[in-house]
Amino acid sequence: MTNRTPTLLAQHIDDNKAELTLRPDGQLSDFQGHFPSFPLLPGVSQIDWAVHFAKQCFTDIPTHFNGMDVIKFQEPILPDSTITLTLEWRDDQQKLHFSYTSTDDNDELHKHSSGKIKLGQPA
Repeated sequence: MTNRTPTLLAQHIDDNKAELTLRPDGQLSDFQGHFPSFPLLPGVSQIDWAVHFAKQCFTDIPTHFNGMDVIKFQEPILPDSTITLTLEWRDDQQKLHFSYTSTDDNDELHKHSSGKIKLGQPA
């Protein structure tokens, strides 16, 4: 079995919001072949991780995938970096808002990706 889940370094959950500190370890299968000379975390993995961790953090959210809105991939996530995944479940919209960010050695904020995932009942 291959490992696809990042190392969870810290988490803070408050009702419908969560902030998780993650390390996408270089040996994760998601980095293999994407790309051999410059590995980076695929966007599909980022979306998968957002849903995976939302299911763990928020017990009452629906689990059926109904689409996505406003998905932006702005800066690559590299192996063995430290990133923050921010999740917010908006029940009235049936949407999971997510963003991946990090800070560099100069405390400059880097936005890696963000978006809204529609979750609900099967259509």
